[in-house]
Amino acid sequence: MGTEALTRLAEERVDHRFKGLPPDADGLTVAELTTQRRNLFRDGDGFTTPLLALSAERLEHNLALMETYTARHGLAFAPHGKTSMAPQLFHRQIEHGAWGITLALPHQVRVARAFGIQRVFLANELVDTSALRWIAGELAADPEFRFVCYVDSVRGVELMDAALGGTARPVDVVVEIGAGDGARTGVRSEAEARAVADAVAGTGTLRLVGVAGYEAQVPDASPERVRAWLERLVALAVEFDGAGRFAKASEIVVSAGGSEWFDAVADVFAGVPELSLPVLKLLRSGAYVSHDDVHYSRLTPFNRVPEEGALEPAFRLWAQVVSRPSPAEAFVNAGKRDAAYDLDLPVAHVVRRDGGEHAATGIEVTALSDQHLWLRTGPGADVEVGDWVGFGLSHPCTSFDKWQLIPVAEADGTVVDYIRTFF
Repeated sequence: MGTEALTRLAEERVDHRFKGLPPDADGLTVAELTTQRRNLFRDGDGFTTPLLALSAERLEHNLALMETYTARHGLAFAPHGKTSMAPQLFHRQIEHGAWGITLALPHQVRVARAFGIQRVFLANELVDTSALRWIAGELAADPEFRFVCYVDSVRGVELMDAALGGTARPVDVVVEIGAGDGARTGVRSEAEARAVADAVAGTGTLRLVGVAGYEAQVPDASPERVRAWLERLVALAVEFDGAGRFAKASEIVVSAGGSEWFDAVADVFAGVPELSLPVLKLLRSGAYVSHDDVHYSRLTPFNRVPEEGALEPAFRLWAQVVSRPSPAEAFVNAGKRDAAYDLDLPVAHVVRRDGGEHAATGIEVTALSDQHLWLRTGPGADVEVGDWVGFGLSHPCTSFDKWQLIPVAEADGTVVDYIRTFF
């Protein structure tokens, strides 16, 4: 199913829906356009700005790095697919050793299933009746489909049980442990966790298989605070196992791991003691696939463990200078519709003019309108109307979601693939 669906993506026709692609490519299939190996920068190849591109080399580097990292630390890996919502990347992640894909919403699960993803970890509570019945149907129709989701309340368990009445296979659930008062979802105490586990045990539609949470929500997060929370998570798994709460499971899932603290997850999970069943130590970091130029470049755990490698920012947004109203100002034709801006502003890296490229010295993004970036240009800034400016972005999740079809380009600008997203 997955291979056929990916093939259909390659057969999709290029048209006005896809920003930045050459106008003369209208009517070509994505596969036909790919075989032409057009260049982002070559005159006549027709790419228009604004244009978001992924680096082919850096994308592959990041995929390979996390594959070796998780293998080295004995972790299973279910990268968070909501980052890219790109089935082609889901499959590349699985080819690079991922156990499955993490998702957050029922719609995202439907996308993953349409493209043949066989293991899904839903890092969220699921109490929607229609979505639960659809999940039950998927489980009944496909014995190889593995689905796990959060529970964090007795009420939620009751709603799930009511929706799933008569289901052929129980839905696997993990109790979500909140990261503390004022954090996001998850039970706030071990007593609440036990009550939720008891509620699950009282149903015939749910099966408790583990514990999980999201350590980046720890208030005033520090290495010490994050480790303490992770140790609490592991201790609860040990307690639940000793109490026989995982009796219906075939393995025990212990899961955490965003993109800021996976080194702490690796360290603490390495100390999980032997339990009555095999333990699936599941890491869920997702932003690594493209990484970024500001937020995660600053917070990545690889800064703390440089001997383990380094992720590389794979996105570059190209926009054209359309106005230079004064020596201190310039405006390019990309804005909030095109660039992530929820965490940090884009960063100008390079300027292209007449086939050449130079550093974007003295150019700073100060604001975004819907379709413009506002640039402050210092005395040494070499930028003119018509130039292309290449920007680094912050926050992959809100970069992918603004583009339906993203060129993947080699270092010289040759496009070797196109990534389709589904938001």
